[in-house]
Amino acid sequence: MIERAFIEQGIRKVELDRFLRGKLERAGFTRSEIVKTPLVTRIVVNVVSPGLAIGKGGENIRSLTEAIKTKYGIENPQLEIREIPKVNLDSQAVTDKIVAAVERGFSWRSVCFRTVRDIMGSGAKGVEIIVKGVIAGKGQRKRKQRLAEGYMKKVGNEALLVDYAKGTAITKIGAIGFKVRIVRPDVQFLDKIDLRNYIGKKADETVVAESVPMEVEPVTEKAEEIVEEKTEKKETKKPKAEKPKAKKEKKEEPAEKKAEESAVEEEK
Repeated sequence: MIERAFIEQGIRKVELDRFLRGKLERAGFTRSEIVKTPLVTRIVVNVVSPGLAIGKGGENIRSLTEAIKTKYGIENPQLEIREIPKVNLDSQAVTDKIVAAVERGFSWRSVCFRTVRDIMGSGAKGVEIIVKGVIAGKGQRKRKQRLAEGYMKKVGNEALLVDYAKGTAITKIGAIGFKVRIVRPDVQFLDKIDLRNYIGKKADETVVAESVPMEVEPVTEKAEEIVEEKTEKKETKKPKAEKPKAKKEKKEEPAEKKAEESAVEEEK
């Protein structure tokens, strides 16, 4: 069945992400993308430090390719390492960073507040970090804390545009969970589009396009040829045939006038 094939594909994707996360933990693995082509299966791996992922002379790439081919049955796998341009705008990278800092003994409060400041400083439109677990101290009840800044979408289809990730830090006093949501600078929500600014930008673009002078190359020879062709065409035109003017027929005089004129001539 088609549904079973989709479920198996999703399970294989989750297992592959877990495998790559375990192998590329030091490189800062965040997520992977599978792109199937007629010849090869391209696996794009997003990491923070690509040098550690590639290894010396590409050793890690070759070993991972062979492991993926034998363990998951993917035909002709081809690994592509992609560096994350801005780490503070990737929710999974930020979550891993918070978890690592808290597990080393830093206060979750200072780490989260500093992370929110760094994310907004990188140009994000909004950020939300939810902390849940034993955060008050040893022997205290679990509670939940929310840190947010900027604009955030939580429901509707536009909530899919928000980058979301979660992680768990295992500390001495207990487990602490973190949920991170980031609205990147390139995300546009429909309720935040200002039509006046949009129309103004379009008008400015048209004005700039009109003000730019156009470089026109001199075309003298072609212009002369075109003029000569036009003159030849004018000469070859046949003169219009003049229509013969219709002769005006003289009106016949009435018979009475003719009889009177003949009688006058006889008397003379």
